[in-house]
Amino acid sequence: MAAVAAVVLIVTGIAWRSVDALESNLATARLGLGGMKDGALDLLLVGTDSRTDAHGNPLSQQELDSLRAGEAEADNTDTIVLVRIPSNGESATAISIPRDSYVAVPGIGMSKVNAAFGATKLTEKQKLLDEGVDDATADEEATQAGREALISSVANLTGVTVDHYAEIGLLGFVLLTDAVGGVDVCLNDAVDEPLSGANFPAGEQTLSGAQALSFVRQRHGLPRGDLDRIVRQQVYMASLVHEVLSAKTLSNPGKLGQLSSAVQRSVVLDEDWDVIGFAKELQNLAGGQVQFQTIPVVDINAMTDYGESIVQVDPTAVRSFVSGLAGNEPEDSESESESEPTVDPSTVTVDVANDSGVGGLASRVSDALATKGYSPGTVGNNTGDTVSVSEVHAADPKSESAKSVAAALGDLPVVQDSTVARDTVLVVLAAGYDGPGTDAASGYTESDILDLGTSPTPAPAGPPIDAGRTGPQCVN
Repeated sequence: MAAVAAVVLIVTGIAWRSVDALESNLATARLGLGGMKDGALDLLLVGTDSRTDAHGNPLSQQELDSLRAGEAEADNTDTIVLVRIPSNGESATAISIPRDSYVAVPGIGMSKVNAAFGATKLTEKQKLLDEGVDDATADEEATQAGREALISSVANLTGVTVDHYAEIGLLGFVLLTDAVGGVDVCLNDAVDEPLSGANFPAGEQTLSGAQALSFVRQRHGLPRGDLDRIVRQQVYMASLVHEVLSAKTLSNPGKLGQLSSAVQRSVVLDEDWDVIGFAKELQNLAGGQVQFQTIPVVDINAMTDYGESIVQVDPTAVRSFVSGLAGNEPEDSESESESEPTVDPSTVTVDVANDSGVGGLASRVSDALATKGYSPGTVGNNTGDTVSVSEVHAADPKSESAKSVAAALGDLPVVQDSTVARDTVLVVLAAGYDGPGTDAASGYTESDILDLGTSPTPAPAGPPIDAGRTGPQCVN
């Protein structure tokens, strides 16, 4: 729904009477994003389980009842979509990231991606309260920290520079759906699943906002669980985008006004997003140029060593997939290796310090370097300043030894550190490190997954879902 909200902004932004009206009614967050440093405009769109509107106002009892989601406040980000728009602005691909994807989260270590926001917010808020900060301020600052942690986690996984951020709660889903008069969907089989409230016949049908929420929230009883739920979300969003971009919506002032009101009440944007300029640049984007896909997945039934069910992903494969959507060629690792500095690795002693929050990572990286011929040095936790990105420290940052170790670990940055001996190189590992020493097939260490003695359950991405399709695509 966050993806849909962005499309709504594209097509309705030009209908606002003034920029002042838009700015005074939209909720914003200070995140300092932007730059298009990777050759594409990347929008991170997040759907939350919030029981408040975008401005923090509690929902009415009638609204809560329509959501069928209970009244307990939640900070889950169960819908995470990255929208890639190439620099030419001629197309857009909305890429779903499964909520249980096991990724590196700054300050936490390996975790499900949907925990990045909530867990960071909870920890930061308690810290602020302990320091005597009032509840309202603590909640605001902790929410900011949660958003930043999620943005960093997605950026680390996908290799993109996130340029803009949009967040939408459950209420927005209902409001946007009802604003266009309902959305058409199609089911292969009839469903009756009480936990989500999904109770629909087979075949094509038009759903109201509350019905649509049940439709996209169901995951129990589906063959592939959350991945089939993602497919439902995608076909639903494609159908809604088709409705929003249709002439019967764009030529109807009443519907446009209702859509705009829904966005005002339910969407949070980063404060640097010029939505009017964005809308004007992309107003000619047609439904057929908006597609929905899912990141490649290695195993949908993986499990951690402490028994938590997760979705295993391969960051290298994810980055290659995402890069290709902007028309970029994946990096050639063989070509990179040929350009690495020439040095005898046995003459280089490498100390490794762990600042990632991932237990045992320093030892595994040290072992990985040893297999490449480097001499192992001391291994342990980082006792120096905390780092946000993994680094190679050396007395002389221009030395061939430092450059060689940096290249061997995935072209890490090299920084000068006078405390490091001249004949030694220090590697400091931060959260998000995914080079040698992690499982190349999964992006995280083998000890993070319990070996069940079974082969991974792959999840084929399938063909992209096209918002320009005539008629809804039937799904499970």
